[in-house]
Amino acid sequence: MSAFQRLGAMPAGATGGVMMMLLGVLLFAVNDTLGKWLVGSYTVGQLLLVRSLAGLCAMAPSIHRVGPYAFLRAPRPGLQLLRVLFSTLESALFFWALTALPLAEVMTYYMAGPIYVTALSPFLLGERVGWRRWTAVAVGFGGVVLALHPSPASLSLGAICALAGSFSYACFLIATRKLAGVPGTVLMTAQLLAALLFGAVLVLAQGWTPPGIVDLVLMLALGIGSLGGNLCVNQSLRLAPASVVVPYQYTLILWGMLFGYLFFGEVIGPLTLAGALVIIGAGLFIFLREQQLRTRAH
Repeated sequence: MSAFQRLGAMPAGATGGVMMMLLGVLLFAVNDTLGKWLVGSYTVGQLLLVRSLAGLCAMAPSIHRVGPYAFLRAPRPGLQLLRVLFSTLESALFFWALTALPLAEVMTYYMAGPIYVTALSPFLLGERVGWRRWTAVAVGFGGVVLALHPSPASLSLGAICALAGSFSYACFLIATRKLAGVPGTVLMTAQLLAALLFGAVLVLAQGWTPPGIVDLVLMLALGIGSLGGNLCVNQSLRLAPASVVVPYQYTLILWGMLFGYLFFGEVIGPLTLAGALVIIGAGLFIFLREQQLRTRAH
């Protein structure tokens, strides 16, 4: 049975959920491609600043709807501060990595984030991880090493940024999980404000390159595209079980390979491709194992 036949055999809600996940991942891929295109001419601080402004403008109705008390009464301010720190770091490091590495390679390192979450969860979330998932974590780390193919030539500043960014992304995911009761508007607004402030500091240090109309529109699209991708992913999880839709997030690497080749002439090497496949396999195993254990617990 082909993939399209399987989609047709799903219940309507599940099919809609898969389509929304695929659309959300495509928006993220387009957004990342725009970022790589722009970071060749503009500083990371400039991209963060304009992207955050666009995101805050798009979220203004939601911010107005929740009101100021939602922000003033938000619980665990220390953890929230730590969360936006990791969020800002992972975004900035992603752009810095794009200046030196192929698009699909950076995406591969970031898709290892959920594997890091599993490795850290016993220590930071108090969750029990059995031997099967620990084995998958070890295999996933092996995939990262394979993708990195460490040597004096490959261990570049871009690779270090990608690795540090993916680890920051994992810490961001853990902090978000611990703040599950906080309204999404509060969390997203805090992320955007932190990125805006950090971007402004970088612009003061690095300067401002006046963009043309087209580039300014593309910078603004970075903020809108990111929000659109998040909305699609959230909607997909409302329409269908996570076990059905989440595996489709790994299509991000396929889009990265396609867009990297079309727009930048990038072709990732066989070791990086093999590492990506190992990371995808380990990540899928961990996710499906967690779903199985959750079902048993219920």
